[in-house]
Amino acid sequence: MKQFIHKIASVLMAFVVLFSTMSFTIDMHYCGDTLVDTSVFSKAESCGMESMETSTCESPELKKKCCSEEQISFEGENELQLTFEDLNFEQQVFISSFIYTYINLFEGLEENIIPLQDYSPPLVVKDIQLLDEVYLI
Repeated sequence: MKQFIHKIASVLMAFVVLFSTMSFTIDMHYCGDTLVDTSVFSKAESCGMESMETSTCESPELKKKCCSEEQISFEGENELQLTFEDLNFEQQVFISSFIYTYINLFEGLEENIIPLQDYSPPLVVKDIQLLDEVYLI
């Protein structure tokens, strides 16, 4: 079970690294106020109104009928390696104290301590199982 959880955690961390470094662009094509096409990895298809004269788009009454393109870019992280010197002092203290306590958390004892070692068990006066008529089968 522990190995299964470790495998799931490692796959999830790999996906986090993959998606944090991936860059993509969303293209959207509007005709007036209406969204005509959306595309993630390629250029959005137009509605064909670009072939009209651009002078008709200049007039205020036809301003809403003109086409427009909108592009949203998501940039991924390029550098994932952080050094210990890039962190501020509080972060360095936290990381070093965390590592120190984590290493010392799993230290074993020098000897196995038995707390009731000096006491003898009580004497059995009567057989309680026989008195209560409880028999192991």
